[in-house]
Amino acid sequence: MGQARLFRVTQAEYNRNLCPLCRGFRGLCGKPICPILVKAKAMLELEKGLSSENVFGSSPPSVFVGSWNYPRVLTGPLVPPISATDTSIMDLPELWLDKPLDEILRYRFSLVRGKSTMDVKSARDPSRLLSTVQEVVMASKPTDTEMWFTKKPKLSIIFSPREPPSGPSAFIKRAVLAENPRVPRQIDQVVSDADLRAELGVRKLYDSSISQRQITRVFSVGLLGLKQQRRLVPTEWSITAVDDILGRALHREVLNYPWINEFRIFGHMALGNNVQVLLIPSSWMFEALEAWLVSPDSLPRSDHELVWGRRSYAGDLAGAYYATRLPVLEYLKSIRRQAGALIFLEVYPEWIPLGVWRFREICREALKREPMKFNTLNESLKELKGRLRLPLEKWIERSKILEWYRTQTRITTFLTHNIKGAFLQVP
Repeated sequence: MGQARLFRVTQAEYNRNLCPLCRGFRGLCGKPICPILVKAKAMLELEKGLSSENVFGSSPPSVFVGSWNYPRVLTGPLVPPISATDTSIMDLPELWLDKPLDEILRYRFSLVRGKSTMDVKSARDPSRLLSTVQEVVMASKPTDTEMWFTKKPKLSIIFSPREPPSGPSAFIKRAVLAENPRVPRQIDQVVSDADLRAELGVRKLYDSSISQRQITRVFSVGLLGLKQQRRLVPTEWSITAVDDILGRALHREVLNYPWINEFRIFGHMALGNNVQVLLIPSSWMFEALEAWLVSPDSLPRSDHELVWGRRSYAGDLAGAYYATRLPVLEYLKSIRRQAGALIFLEVYPEWIPLGVWRFREICREALKREPMKFNTLNESLKELKGRLRLPLEKWIERSKILEWYRTQTRITTFLTHNIKGAFLQVP
């Protein structure tokens, strides 16, 4: 599969997302919210529902496919054993930007994860358990699901750099749906097409207004692609793969549009993260710079691409690169213009690892707002300086695109120079 280069999480990505200080005592690491304490409170609320080896609840719908021990991975649905009228919010990151961090953590810690070891190729001939998991994922609304475990779910905690965390887990013996899932017609058509390549399936669902979160789930449980090539894809890998598939499709389209004619700045802050977007009048190029403000000596990391995109994996920013590139391309398509783009990502000490989705959604929110417009790059940078905590000089020092843009010789400059010279030579 062409997306194999995206199917990994770098060690640097894990190091940036896992807190080495927190031991469950408030204030030890300086964060206003301790995820361990939030989880403890969520566990108290779940205690009755976890008193046996059986759980019944309404799946958001949600599923988790692990990456450990690939190609034999742990797979299963996520089900909250609590009474709720609508559990869909528990797996809809696009609705979380205005929520407090502790509330988001309670959503995720309330999801009990059933798991069963499956070979990734089992998607081509799914077992009864995997078929049930796939039915859950195809549903457009929460589906009542019952799970039986080999033993009582373990109250463990797992943080991932790309995927929101989940709550207790246990090996699953059996799972059944207590109701018929409501499957959107577009999903049913794409899943049933055994001759449709996975990338085309992702794009077709996206063009049919199926949410990106659901596309990622369907991709992850092996419901897309040629029948004899389908496979389970670990959730954290599928998130970045879908971001990249959609981004590359939009990139090809955006290259046909004319340039914007001024500098534009967008920005938004949420959940301990700051995203600032600078669009420049040029052909397509993209750079994402990320700084974790954990000390005064913090320096940004960066990855970039020029007009034809990139072929290698964005190893420094990993999933954050693809998660922010997609919203920019969506915006440029919506205005039918082409531009260069620089994304400045600041992660503040109060941030708790909840996955890379927050960069995508904060960036989308920023691009919905009216931009500030400028005639020159220097005016734009002056505005950015007041929007970023890290000194602007550090961003400029690390940026490849800014250096290239400032020093390149533009063909328009060359033509203007020669036209002026011609006029000067006229007697």
